[in-house]
Amino acid sequence: MKFSPPLQRGELLRRYKRFLADVRLDSGEEIVAHCPNPGSMKTCAEPGWIAWVSPATNPKRKLKWTLELVQSPDAIILVNTARPNAIVEEGIRNGAIPTLSSQGNLRREVRYGTNSRIDILLEQEGKKDCYVEVKNVTLLHENQTAAFPDSVTKRGTKHLQELVSMVQSGHRAVLFFLVSRTNVTRMVPADHIDSTYGKTLRWASQNGVEVIAHRAELSEKGVTIGPSILVDLSA
Repeated sequence: MKFSPPLQRGELLRRYKRFLADVRLDSGEEIVAHCPNPGSMKTCAEPGWIAWVSPATNPKRKLKWTLELVQSPDAIILVNTARPNAIVEEGIRNGAIPTLSSQGNLRREVRYGTNSRIDILLEQEGKKDCYVEVKNVTLLHENQTAAFPDSVTKRGTKHLQELVSMVQSGHRAVLFFLVSRTNVTRMVPADHIDSTYGKTLRWASQNGVEVIAHRAELSEKGVTIGPSILVDLSA
């Protein structure tokens, strides 16, 4: 996925009210950018770090900029949570995710379960439907280890329960972690933040939900699917 129009570089001044970020562009102009990330953004938003923002293409939009990437001294982090589903879809179509195949019909945001929508549904004639839930992982837990979630997520726990229901109905269900920071090689459940999610994730894995993680390859030019990494579910 290429960023178009190109991103502009600046300095992150602060992130506040969940969906706002103050950024000083390299030109010296100070802007307020939309921050499309409902999580805590722990380890992702220190004042003084480099921020990459995209200009709005809709002239009627109130905020003219969107925060896309944050760059720490040793990592680039994708903080725009509106991007991962499209990135994973592109990776599936390009064959960058060997465990998922694009042969057949790929649909997004399909209703299923109890008032839920699946991020990606893969339908192939003669094979099980495959329900793919995508999660963006940005929290740095410790050296070279990412963790999810970065805040309590009852919605995420519900999604796991829905995926198990799909397995029990005879379908294939996949939880896909897009690990969106460049300085990690493995990931774990963030039990210290949401122990219920961690327990439910392990239960889902034991009951047929496939848990897959790939690290994103990130730059100010774009994002692609990188190598698979270990999801350590040992408690």
